[in-house]
Amino acid sequence: MFSQLNSCGLMGMDGFEVFVQTDISNGMPAFEVVGPPDAAVKEAKERVRAAIKNSGLKFPAKRIIINLAPAAQKKGGSGYDLPMTMSILNATEQIYIDDAEESVFIGELSLDGTLNSVDGVLPMVIFAYKNGYKKAFVPKDNANEAAVIDGIEIYPVDNLKSLCDHFDGIKRIEPYTVDLKDYFKQSAEAVLDFSDVKGQENVKRALEIAAAGNHNVLLIGSPGTGKTMLAQRMPGILPDLTFDEALEVTKIHSIAGILPKDKPLILNRPFRSPHHTVSSSALSGGGTIPKPGELSLAHNGILFLDELPEFRRDVLEVLRQPLEDGEVTISRVSASLTYPCNIMLIASMNPCKCGYLGDARRECTCTPAQINNYRSRISGPLLDRIDIQVEVSSVDYEDLSSGKKGESSKDVKERVNRTRQIQLERYKDLNIYSNSQLGAGLLQKYCALDSEGDAILKAAFDNLGLSARAHGRILKVARTIADLEGEDNIKAAHVAEAIQYRSLDRKYFE
Repeated sequence: MFSQLNSCGLMGMDGFEVFVQTDISNGMPAFEVVGPPDAAVKEAKERVRAAIKNSGLKFPAKRIIINLAPAAQKKGGSGYDLPMTMSILNATEQIYIDDAEESVFIGELSLDGTLNSVDGVLPMVIFAYKNGYKKAFVPKDNANEAAVIDGIEIYPVDNLKSLCDHFDGIKRIEPYTVDLKDYFKQSAEAVLDFSDVKGQENVKRALEIAAAGNHNVLLIGSPGTGKTMLAQRMPGILPDLTFDEALEVTKIHSIAGILPKDKPLILNRPFRSPHHTVSSSALSGGGTIPKPGELSLAHNGILFLDELPEFRRDVLEVLRQPLEDGEVTISRVSASLTYPCNIMLIASMNPCKCGYLGDARRECTCTPAQINNYRSRISGPLLDRIDIQVEVSSVDYEDLSSGKKGESSKDVKERVNRTRQIQLERYKDLNIYSNSQLGAGLLQKYCALDSEGDAILKAAFDNLGLSARAHGRILKVARTIADLEGEDNIKAAHVAEAIQYRSLDRKYFE
């Protein structure tokens, strides 16, 4: 007796096709899985056996061999439980699966036959749809994310018995749908508002520029000046996620196993704020079969590193390549996978160990050696990759006691949206979405300076000892400032303001 059903595996961000082939023959009772399976797939034998028996069905006392083809691809995870079980039942003619060639089966079984959710269902269903499959049978808890894909019928399965009843015609499972139009009309989750921040107008201006061009930011200031408060309000001024961006973010969170069950799509840009004790693997991603880390979980959103010098040096150095390339590659013995991480990095730090160097109200107690040791935890190459460095000073009492509300995030977001639209139109044929993504070859074309602007930048380059990378990032920030003001050409004032946001690397790290 032979049966073949279809399933999907997951490798990085993409699904791949798996044929579950079952051969049942006479002989000494045995149950073997080849393919090659990992430990979770090998353990599926006991889950499959118990689920079939506890669902009122018969487990054949024969020689059973299940091959997960193609054999060259390593198979991992518990999502093959359901297709293996259905393949056995189909081979023993306990059920007849109509449209088997057009269907995929994904799901983990409990011993009583209940289907449990699995990670990464969304990218697997996307793969199934792109490869011509018409139906997908998935755990009920995964139906929301799977139904995001239009063009493939999603059948939410509660347990093995209900799925058998479906194919026997006793009680059909109805396809599950999600109305994405209504879902997108829902207001985004409540976000913190910039109007809550008293004073700090220069910092708000810098953060608006950062949001408009997707630039990295470093906030330097004494404790209590509002660095964290400002950073936490950045999601409120970033443009809304497009459907494609939301789909990509949801895929990553699905693979990581942290997608909320009640949300088919993530609508808000991610804001990830790992503690300074985070490891390099947790930041970049890892595991036997590598899963996304904090860098990728912040994709299309913000990665906030509070108290930057408190992070281990090796952890911070992990950031260098991903910040440049917008992706992180994780290499392990079993696989080498690449995950996207197009992020905006926002970092904050004190000017010294005690935090009060240069503070007008409190005296710094650090020795010069302590100050140098504290600052040296951040390398020059990493600092070079941060476009905007801004000092956050103490807030005056008059600002704190004033009942006057500052500009709302909604108003700032409107300007950011207009600026991002300018960039989308400008780079529509280049697969670039913001000024921060401009490569060296495009700077001369899109960031050309007049003679006055060029003279200002040359003086800054010589006097501040800037690197070639810093020169390019100043041009990108100047381009964003010009876009915010609706100017086609970069003017001297735009260059001067952009240079202002690079001066701190000389003040604090010389």
